[in-house]
Parts: sequence; structure tokens; C-alpha cells
Amino acid sequence: MLRKLTFIAAALTLVTGPALAAGHPEPPKDIHFSFEGPFGKYDAAQLQRGYKVYREVCAACHSMNLLAYRNLGDKGGPFYNSKYKNPNDNPVVKALAADAQIDDIDHETGDAIKRPGIPADRFPHPFPNDYAARASNGGALPPDLSVMGKARTGGPEYIASLLQGYPTPPAGLTVPTGQHYNVFFAGDVTEAWKGDKKHVPAGGFIAMAPPLKDGLVSYDDGVKSTVKQQAEDVAAFIMWASEPKMEDRKQMGLAVIIFLLLFSGLLYASYRQVWRNESH
Repeated sequence: MLRKLTFIAAALTLVTGPALAAGHPEPPKDIHFSFEGPFGKYDAAQLQRGYKVYREVCAACHSMNLLAYRNLGDKGGPFYNSKYKNPNDNPVVKALAADAQIDDIDHETGDAIKRPGIPADRFPHPFPNDYAARASNGGALPPDLSVMGKARTGGPEYIASLLQGYPTPPAGLTVPTGQHYNVFFAGDVTEAWKGDKKHVPAGGFIAMAPPLKDGLVSYDDGVKSTVKQQAEDVAAFIMWASEPKMEDRKQMGLAVIIFLLLFSGLLYASYRQVWRNESH
């Protein structure tokens, strides 16, 4: 019995002890996106702005290996045009792809070359390999963003909050060299906190420096380019990349629900008719 009590006490200490001291991230901001809810749809203008933020800011470190330029012209995508059934024929998609430099091999000499992209090409990786990526980012490996909208709890709200979550570190918090304090990043800053251990600041340390600032990206549609706007726009774009067929899925789901309701009504009416006949 004594042994069991000792084990229980030790387990409670492990569970409750760190909980009093360890830090925790702030919950993501409550941000409204047009694609929320069963009838929500992507805002093409926001996706276009988000793609520009990704291309001009995020693409310097973060890959999107699962995305090809032709996907930008798919139905529901940022540059969809109903005039072109095949997104490969969309001139905007062609122009965006041509702006990229794609690694390739010269078929005559076998030499490694760079060539303008075509719609079928996937987004280029910013680094030749993971070792180069780590060397350029203080040892941290920037994650691929292809499905990040679905891979993180909170999805686009978390991404948009994280990009805005770089306050001035509170007095008493020592930020390690090469790291940055972010209130929405999951971590434990207890060891770096010199204040009351029962009031450890929320958040953690992240290798990514604040990537956005007001006016960093010039929007073509005249929308004011604030950090908040940039963060929400690129979060929406990343969400679209993570689930590009979301609108089709919602439409199919609605059709299925309507069918099931009608079918249930038909079954109920048939059931009533059968049992009414049996009663006679």
C-alpha cells in the first residue's frame, strides 16, 4: 500500500508540478475568414494578395512542394478564370510560372540549368537541400507550407496569429541568441524567465524572425498593406493550398444532406403506409 501511495504521489507531482510553472501559448485570435462555415467560400482577391505575400516574403525560406502553378488557375483558386477550362491555358498562370526559375538539366550537355517555369511545374524549393536550409536559418528547418493550414490546431487563425505574435519580450525574460519571442508559439520559457515562476509568460521561442511589417508587400487592389492584413491574407492562401477542393466538398455535402432528408421523408411515409395497411 505504501508503495502504491508513493507512486501516486510521484505521478501527481509530475502532472501538477510543471503545470504551475511551465508556459503556454496564447489561444489564436478569433479571426473571421470568408471560407468559414458550411456555406463559406474562398475570397479570390484575398487569395491573390496571400499568394503575393507568400511569393515575396515566405517563399524565401518556406517551400510548398505539393503545389504546382497550374493549381493557381483551378476552380476556386486565386487566379481561376472560367474562360479557360484548362488552367495551363490561363495567361495569368503562365506569367506567374514564367517568373520562377526552375532547376532542370540541359538535354544536350547534361549540365544543370535554370529555366523559366511552366504551369505544370511545382513551386521551386528555396534551398537545394535540408542541410542548406538549416545552415541559412540558424539550424532550424523551415517547414513546408503545402498543408500547414490543416496541420496546425487552429488552422488559418493560428497562422495569422503567429505572424502577428511578436511583442517586446517582458522584463525578466531572456531570449536566446538566434531565437525570437512569440506569444502564440507553443513552448516553455520557464528556464529563461527570472520572474515569479507561477506567472511564466505565455508563448515560446521561435527561430523565425518577425517576417512582416507594414507596407512590406504592395497590394495591386489598393488594400492597405498592414501586418494584420498580410498575415490574414497569407493564412487564407495557405488554407486554400491545404484544401483547394473545399468548396466542392461543401457543395457535395449539402447535396447529400438534402438527399438524405428527402430519402428519410420518403422512408417515413412508406413506413406509415405499410403499418397502416397491417393494422387493417
